[in-house]
Order: sequence, then C-alpha cells, then structure tokens
Amino acid sequence: MLTAIIDYESGNLHSAEKAFQRMAAETGAGEVIVTDKPEDVARADRLVLPGDGAFPACQRALYAVDGVAEAMTEAVMQRGVPFMGICVGMQMLATAGHEYEEVAGLGWIGGDVVHIDPSDPALKVPHMGWNDLVVDNAHPVLDGVATGEHAYFVHSYHFRVANPAHLLAHCDYGGAVTAIVGRDNIVGTQFHPEKSQAAGLRLIGNFLNWKP
Repeated sequence: MLTAIIDYESGNLHSAEKAFQRMAAETGAGEVIVTDKPEDVARADRLVLPGDGAFPACQRALYAVDGVAEAMTEAVMQRGVPFMGICVGMQMLATAGHEYEEVAGLGWIGGDVVHIDPSDPALKVPHMGWNDLVVDNAHPVLDGVATGEHAYFVHSYHFRVANPAHLLAHCDYGGAVTAIVGRDNIVGTQFHPEKSQAAGLRLIGNFLNWKP
C-alpha cells in the first residue's frame, strides 16, 4: 500500500510527511512518500495534495510539474483512487477560485473559493489559529471526529460548495466557514490535519485506511 504526497513546491511538506508516516505506521497502512514524479502518482493507492499560498500560484505550480496533474486526475477521476486535499490543495477541488483573479480549479467538487467575510468586524482575516469543527454530514474519514473538536486553520479564502451534501464540516468565524468537503473517493480539509493534534491525526489515520 502506497500513499503519495504530491510535491509541487507549494509549502513545507515536512510536517505533513511526518504525520502521515506516523499514522501509516500506527494503522498498518503501508508506505508514505513525498514525490513530484508522475509515475509515483500513477502507482499510488492514495494521493494527498497539500497547498500553501494563493490559489492562482498553487494551481499554476501544480500544472507546471510535468505530467503530475494529469496522472493525478487519471488516478482519482478514472480509477477512483482515494484523494485528500489539504488547505489550498482542498480549495483547488473547486470549480473556480477568486483570489486576486478568477482561476479555474480542478472542478472535482462544484463550488467557488471566495474571501471570508465575517459578520463581526472584530474578527480578523486571515482566519488563523484553532477553531471548533461542526460536523454536517457523516463520512468514514470522520469516524471518531466529533463536533467541538479543534482544528488548526490559516487562510483568508474558503470553499463555498454548490451541493450541501458535499459539505462534511464547517467552523464558525462570524458565519459558517467550510472546513471539510467530500464526495465519492475525494475529501479535502481547509485546516491542516497534520497540525491539528488528536483530531487531525485521527482523520489522517481514517483516510489511510478508507476504502470508498
């Protein structure tokens, strides 16, 4: 069993790699590698797409790595390989992002990535730090993760999904802010599970053993 964390030079992957390797060892989920090689993406049993920074820069950086986006799309959309997007890697699942400019996303989950607009002007953007999860729809990746558990967020934009069934969890930051999305073999977290202590590690462990 192989999980590939895709490296397209968008953020520091060290903490994600260590968290996924730890949970793979604890749950017997096999090997975890960080790679920018399309052949590794094509042979992986699970794929993870992290992302830090602005949506347009991340989207362009992904497609700049020769063959990786194509191998990822074939694996996930044609063969049903389980996929997790993290932070901007989750946002890129959307139809489009609206950070600085409108940029097409992967379009795997319908919706748009828009600026957070808290109803309370005292709440600053970016939304940064710990917040409580509110579970909206049950999902195997959320087994043992309950409403009220904490997750670590750092972002100014969030994913407004078109279909409420694809919203797995949100948090409250002067209004509902999307925290987890999912459909079929695809899930994504706006927060960083690798930095979210017990709840994040549990979610990673669930993903590594998920059979959609």
